[in-house]
Amino acid sequence: MAEKVSGFTEETVKVGATSLVVLKGGSGKPLLVLHEELGFPGWLRWNAEMAKNRTLLIPMHPGFGRTEKAEWISSVRDLAGFHSRYLREQKLAGIDVIGFSFGGWVAAEMAANDPNLFRRMVLVAPTGIRPPNGELRDMFVTPARVYLSASVRNPAATAEFGALFGGDETPEQFEAFEDARAEVARLAWQPYMHNPSLPHLLEGVSGLPTLLLWGREDGVVPLSAGEVYQRALKDSRLVVFDNCGHRPEVEKTSEFVAQVNEFLA
Repeated sequence: MAEKVSGFTEETVKVGATSLVVLKGGSGKPLLVLHEELGFPGWLRWNAEMAKNRTLLIPMHPGFGRTEKAEWISSVRDLAGFHSRYLREQKLAGIDVIGFSFGGWVAAEMAANDPNLFRRMVLVAPTGIRPPNGELRDMFVTPARVYLSASVRNPAATAEFGALFGGDETPEQFEAFEDARAEVARLAWQPYMHNPSLPHLLEGVSGLPTLLLWGREDGVVPLSAGEVYQRALKDSRLVVFDNCGHRPEVEKTSEFVAQVNEFLA
């Protein structure tokens, strides 16, 4: 089924026994977008810019948003397998992908298992690798809104910060945040937000051009994790945005879109 929402169309497709909610927007060659640990942050300017030339496909991870929880998914690697099945069954293998934070980790796990799922891969400050310098920010020691504020270098100077996740925290948004945090805790609590084997598995990936995008002042996933990703992925390039935190797509939108468009062209 499909439901028209501002900026995109919402569809539900079956992946095994799970009804997966997928947001679609734009026109052109498909681009898979894997959302972050707090859920889908909303249709923002970067989405609108990319949608001028690409059809964005944004699946809601099971247990997040309106996609039902799948009890058998008990790790990020399981979640990666679920999304891989979605791509295969929808005849989308060979698609370009962009993954944000937790979604970037999911994309990396998918690529480690089967690099042929993707033509090109963009990872935006992904979790999944323990940084050698600094610490992954713990999303469970503060309320979701505090974690959200810490994800940008300067919320007051970030034009779209107030639009993230629909702006004001309604009861529905509070519940969505808590559902997302509960699912992340279930999938990535121990070890917290990383897989010790991932760098070694990524070393076996070849022929997959990868663009790594990071804010130099990232307060959620330190830049040193990006340097590990770059060393592990043979065909990768790391681009660092100055005066930027964990969300270059909203903090440095024009530069972000230019980098992604050039890479995916």
